[in-house]
Amino acid sequence: MKDSPYSPAELQQLALQQQLLCQDATDPLAVVRHLGYVQIDSINVVERAHHHVMFSRMPQYKPQMLANLMADKQVFEYWSHAAAFLPMEAFRFSLFRKQQLQQGDKHWFEPDHQAMRDVMARITAEGPLKASDFNHKGAQTSGWWDWKPAKKALEQLFMQGQLMVVRRDKFQKVFDLTERVLPSTTDTRTPTSAEFARHLIEGFLQANGFGSLAQICYQRKGIRAAVKTELQHMCEAGVIREFSLGQQSYYVDLRLSLQQQIPDNVSLLNPFDNLLIQRQRLAQCFDFDFQVEFYLPAEKRRYGYYALPILWRDQFVGRLDVKADRQRRLLQLPRLSLNEDFIPDEAFIGALQRAIGGYASFNNCDSWQLLSCKHKRLIKCFSGSH
Repeated sequence: MKDSPYSPAELQQLALQQQLLCQDATDPLAVVRHLGYVQIDSINVVERAHHHVMFSRMPQYKPQMLANLMADKQVFEYWSHAAAFLPMEAFRFSLFRKQQLQQGDKHWFEPDHQAMRDVMARITAEGPLKASDFNHKGAQTSGWWDWKPAKKALEQLFMQGQLMVVRRDKFQKVFDLTERVLPSTTDTRTPTSAEFARHLIEGFLQANGFGSLAQICYQRKGIRAAVKTELQHMCEAGVIREFSLGQQSYYVDLRLSLQQQIPDNVSLLNPFDNLLIQRQRLAQCFDFDFQVEFYLPAEKRRYGYYALPILWRDQFVGRLDVKADRQRRLLQLPRLSLNEDFIPDEAFIGALQRAIGGYASFNNCDSWQLLSCKHKRLIKCFSGSH
């Protein structure tokens, strides 16, 4: 196996460049296409994850932009490694998973075929509907695992491909028949295993610069052997190159090159950001151990309920817990936690102040206040207003 064509620092630079974190983007559709997906999440103590991911690459981004792309049928919702917005040209590759489910693979629940028929009949007759439009007599509602029959049926039909999401109504999915949503020009040929494998490889390397077999196959069922074979074919064709990093094999697209310098600024990244989602990759490539804590009891949290990783130039140097007080238009910063070996200088402090100010504006907050930090002198620095 060959040595890496890049130094460790250059690999970090390549990853940040391909994640669109080195230069501001201006086109929201181009961002979704390049990244391949933008994960959707429901937590809303601050602006939701999918909007934050877009804002981190496009400072002029507004939440309505993703809704507009949905309305224009330029992106669609489906499952990537999680619920996500995907570019419409990737629709045919969603058929690979849909076909698996149609053939009996399980997503979350055992299909209730009668409920699915009832749901399909109503949507066919009435048009787009959401789960709350259905009457669920006697259904339990204690949690997502007790989803009402119609909601389960809607999600099963969505995952199998009979339904698509038209829009979100107060974050609830509104479903309609796929044939009434999908643009007529969409390629609907189900890809072969080899085609799907190549799609995963090319998409991952475009968005991340380099990756391992396991990373490319992350949360994908029944495709690992095909991806491994396609990686070998692409290496033999001189399109990609295999190299070792630590004890692991990685692949890099030889059509990529370092073109952008790492900016001298701070990025406050969402916990579901594309750069962060694979924790082992993050630890190996950036020496940053990151775990979300919003599922933990308060007494077990080290960094806070919704702590944003702080990227300073090409290094992760800490976490900033955030919460938007929308009534007072105040961005609360319950805790700033910097790495033990990191000493904040004036350049970093200024860059972090600018990042917090921008993030506050993005959350429609006029002011922000830091409540807790080991570096006491920073508390005053990180409380302010526009």
